[in-house]
Amino acid sequence: MNRLQRVDLLKQLLTERVLVLDGAMGTMIQGLNLSEEDFRGKQFADFHMDIKGNNDILVITKPEAIRDIHLSFLRKGVDILETNSFNATTIAQADYDMQEQVRAINICAAQVARQACDIAQAEDNKPRFVAGVLGPTNRTASISPDVNDPGFRNTSFDELVGAYVQATEALLEGGADVILIETIFDTLNAKAAIFAVKQVEENLQDEWRKRKDEYFAQNAAEAKREAEFTEGVNEHRSEVSNKVLSEIGAFPEVPIMISGTITDASGRTLSGQTTEAFYNAIRHAKPLSVGLNCALGPKELRPYVEELSRIAECYVSVHPNAGLPNEFGEYDETPEQMAKEVQTWAQAGWLNIIGGCCGTTPDHVEAMAKAAQAYPQRQTPVIKKACRLSGLEPMSIDEGTLFVNVGERNNVTGSALFKRLIIEDNYEQAVEIAVKQVNDGAQIIDVNMDEGMLDAKACMTRFLNMMAGEPDAARVPVMIDSSKWEAIEAGLKCIQGKGIVNSISLKEGEENFLAQAKLIQRYGAATIVMAFDEDGQADTFARKTEICKRSYDLLVANGFPPEDIIFDPNIFAVATGIEEHNNYAVDFIQATGWIKKNLPH
Repeated sequence: MNRLQRVDLLKQLLTERVLVLDGAMGTMIQGLNLSEEDFRGKQFADFHMDIKGNNDILVITKPEAIRDIHLSFLRKGVDILETNSFNATTIAQADYDMQEQVRAINICAAQVARQACDIAQAEDNKPRFVAGVLGPTNRTASISPDVNDPGFRNTSFDELVGAYVQATEALLEGGADVILIETIFDTLNAKAAIFAVKQVEENLQDEWRKRKDEYFAQNAAEAKREAEFTEGVNEHRSEVSNKVLSEIGAFPEVPIMISGTITDASGRTLSGQTTEAFYNAIRHAKPLSVGLNCALGPKELRPYVEELSRIAECYVSVHPNAGLPNEFGEYDETPEQMAKEVQTWAQAGWLNIIGGCCGTTPDHVEAMAKAAQAYPQRQTPVIKKACRLSGLEPMSIDEGTLFVNVGERNNVTGSALFKRLIIEDNYEQAVEIAVKQVNDGAQIIDVNMDEGMLDAKACMTRFLNMMAGEPDAARVPVMIDSSKWEAIEAGLKCIQGKGIVNSISLKEGEENFLAQAKLIQRYGAATIVMAFDEDGQADTFARKTEICKRSYDLLVANGFPPEDIIFDPNIFAVATGIEEHNNYAVDFIQATGWIKKNLPH
C-alpha cells in the first residue's frame, strides 16, 4: 500500500471511529537513562560538543530504541504514530550545532516509524499510519526575546518556512503519511509551517503533472483517449486512468494535522490567542484535523476541547499531558484518572483522535483509547459560512453583521500625526494610536505605510512587530493596506491572526490578480477586491457589477473562499455640481445591493 492509499484509508477510518495517537516520546526516552555515549553512537563519537538531550538524533544513533518505543505504543492500540522529529529543524538543531544532520534525522525518523508500523500491522493486520512531526522550534515569530525592544525578532517567517520545507520533504521521503504541526505556542510559526507544507505539496503536484505530460507524450494513443474523455466520451476513462495511475501514481496530497497549545488557565496560547482566534488563523490550511496538546492536563483542557469541537469544520484531536507537572517537573496523573476525563469528552461527542503528551506512557494511551472508543466519534458540524478573522481574539462577519468599524488612524496617508511618528522612528507612540482606536471601538486596524519618504516594507514590518507586543491593539484583526505588493506581503509575514489585505484588483490583468490571491490565501488572509480592471476604475453601475462579477468568478473558480472576498465598488465624489458625477452615489448604492444579492457570501 502506497502513501496515498494509506491516506485514503486513514480518512475512511476517521468516519468510523475515534482513532488513537501515541503518547510521550520524551518521557519514554527519559526512562531509558541513556548516556552521552548512547546519544553519540559510532556516528558522532568525536563530535565537538555534548549532544545528550538531543532526542531527535537517536533515530540515527539508536534507531532500535526508538523503534521499540514506537512498538510499545502500537501494541497498546495506537493507530497514528508520531515521528521522533519534534526538534528536527535547522533552527532547533542549532543548539547542538547539528543543522547539517536535519535532513538525515527526518528521513530516519520517518523510516523508523514506518518500520514499527509495518511490524505491528504484520502482527495483528490492523493498519497503522505515520504522522511526520513538525515541532514549533525554540523561537517565536510573534514575540521579541528582548524586553527592551518589542519589535525585535530572532527568527523570521521566511527562515521558518525554509526550515519547515526541508523537514517536510525529508519526512515524506522517509515514509510519513501526513504532516503533524504540533505544540503550537505561536500561531505565526504554525502559519509558516502551513505555508511550507503547501509549498512542498505544490512542488509534488507540479512534478506529477510533468510526469503525466511525459507519459502522454510517449503514449499518443492514450493521450487521444484521455482527450476524448475530457470532451465527454467517457467509456475509456477507467482503462486510461488505471494505466496512468500504474505509471505515475495518484495525484499527490499532503494532509495536515494541526495541534495548538493553551499554555495556562487564561485559555490562550503563549503568543496570546484564544482557541477560536487560533482556529480562525489556521483554518485556511483546510486541515485533516485540528487539536490541542501539551501544557495542560485533561481537566484543564476540557473547556477548550469543547470550544474547538463546536467551531472546527474538520476532525478534532486532543493529546493532553498527564496532569500538571509537580515540583520536580514530573507528571503524576494515572491512566485511570486521564481515562475518566476523556470518557466525558467522548460521551459529549467531542473527539475524533485521542492521544497523550508529556508524561503519558503506553498504559495512559491505552486507557484513554478504551474510554474514548466506547462511544461514537465526533460528527463534523455544518458551520455557517462567515468571514472569520482574528487578532488575539476572534471576529466574524456574516449576513447578520451590521456596521464594521475599521480604524484608519495608523495610515500615513490619512493621519499627519501617525506619519510624523513613523518618520521620526517613534513606533511606541505610533502603537498607542492603535490602542486608542481599539479602545474607541475600532473592530479592525488598518495599517498603511505608503509615503515617498518611507521604506514601506521595512516600516510595515517594524510597526506590526511592535503592535503584536501590545495586547490592547493586537486583539483585533489587522488590515494590511498598501498599493505596493512587497509591503503587503511583508505585513502578511508578521501577523499571527487572520487579517485582511487591502487590496487587489484586475488592474494588471488576470494572471497577476490570481497569483496575488493565491498567496493571500496561503498566508491565511481575507482580501478586499477593488472594482478596477485593465481599463481603469469602475464609475458606473454596469462597470462596477461587471468587474466585481468577473473578479468573483475568477477567485471562486480558483479555490478562493467567497466568504473571504470583500468588495470595494469605488465610491466617487458626490454633490460636485459636475453633471457626469450626478449618478455616482446611486450607482454605488445599487452596485452594493447587486453584489449582496448576486455574489454569495
